[in-house]
Amino acid sequence: CLFPSGNIIGSGIFISPKGVLEHSGSVGMALIVWVLGGCIAALGSLCYAELGVSIPKSGGDYSYVTEIFGGLMGFLLLWSAVLIMYPTTLAVIALTFSSYVLQPVFPDCVPPYMATRMLSAICLLLLTWVNCWSVRMATRIQDIFTVGKLMALGLIIVVGLVQICHGHYESLTPQVAFTFDKPLSVGQMALAFLQASFAFSGWNFLNYVTEEVVDPRRNLPRAIYISIPLVTFVYTLTNIAYFSSMTPEELLSSNAVAVTFGEKLLGMFSVIMPISVALSTFGGINGYLFTSSRLCFSGAREGHLPSLLAMIHYKKCTPIPALLVCCVATLVILCIGETHNLINYVSFINYLSYGVTIAGLLYYRWKKPYLYRPIQVSVLVPICYLLFWALLLGFSLYSEPVVCGVGLVIMLTGVPVYFLGVHWREKPKCILDFVEKATHLGQRLCFVVFPQMEPIETPPADRRRSSARSSFSFHL
Repeated sequence: CLFPSGNIIGSGIFISPKGVLEHSGSVGMALIVWVLGGCIAALGSLCYAELGVSIPKSGGDYSYVTEIFGGLMGFLLLWSAVLIMYPTTLAVIALTFSSYVLQPVFPDCVPPYMATRMLSAICLLLLTWVNCWSVRMATRIQDIFTVGKLMALGLIIVVGLVQICHGHYESLTPQVAFTFDKPLSVGQMALAFLQASFAFSGWNFLNYVTEEVVDPRRNLPRAIYISIPLVTFVYTLTNIAYFSSMTPEELLSSNAVAVTFGEKLLGMFSVIMPISVALSTFGGINGYLFTSSRLCFSGAREGHLPSLLAMIHYKKCTPIPALLVCCVATLVILCIGETHNLINYVSFINYLSYGVTIAGLLYYRWKKPYLYRPIQVSVLVPICYLLFWALLLGFSLYSEPVVCGVGLVIMLTGVPVYFLGVHWREKPKCILDFVEKATHLGQRLCFVVFPQMEPIETPPADRRRSSARSSFSFHL
């Protein structure tokens, strides 16, 4: 848990370069976006470090927003994560996996739509089964397939540096790098940052396990100071390597940038590249499935989601209902979205959640000024982040009103769901009976039970009421 760079570096660097270049309009501006994206991630990480030691709860954004703003805001963040952030991210990674696997089979054209969707769905279903079957098997897959992304990135950077040493850096010269193929606009630059932010997503993952970090006062800042600059350096070098061998036109026309890079420079060994990226994305899907099911599980235990999602298999101790919900939501998004639109979609909601959480930091300082804070960043850090956040979201919504607006609408649909499902306690008996039967049916189908907990003594008069509530905390 010490250094989150392994969580940040994932499939995003194999997906986002095309979108960043397309929206930024030139090689030079694309590289600037990558560097500034790392700086913004560093500002956000410092704010989260203060929140992590001020509110020492695992759960990240969800725990902080619930503590600071109350149940409704926490539920909306959880609702958007379960319905938008995690399923959409999983869909993007699965589509990247299928694109890199199928690109060598269809070298001169875009892989067929149905083929990419079917292969993505098969990969997702396989890994959902693995996570349902065994936690140990899922963690072993994660460890083994991490090698894939390190191999691919290492190979790209080394080969790119060799190319530069041989004098192949025409696209990187200032005269060419800052030649724009279209007028530069603030709205398009905002979309370029959204594309880059997808590759940096994961910088807040350490806050999901704050309670498990040894000496967080020392180790959280250390993790930030080491990991964010390292990831920014690796991403920038990777893009420089791409441009050392590909023109901007070649990169934009490529359906799998790393495959095109390998075909140009590795000759008969070019097959290494799609295999490495496929391994990386396969491991990425597994990791996000593991994390997203854990968030569903946590939300259900807090009473913000159906309590069936807080149950685990009676023998294998895996959260099968939570995994199935994540899998089904991802399959739906696979059928309706295109990769780069999905990235804008999920990045917009991600940034919205980050901004609300960091605004909560300022509000929490005003609300509890005398609270002991082992880490306290300068007030300029959250203010600078929020200024950038407001500009980015405003211009993104202006440039892509449909893509970003749909995400915002889906998040707001959580308001009536919260008041009907969570806030409204005294429901008619018929609804409670239906909920109880549905929960018991889910238990029988998935063979799941509540995790063993310490027994709690309750007065006889309260036993019936507490039993009814614990059977399904989310009364919907």
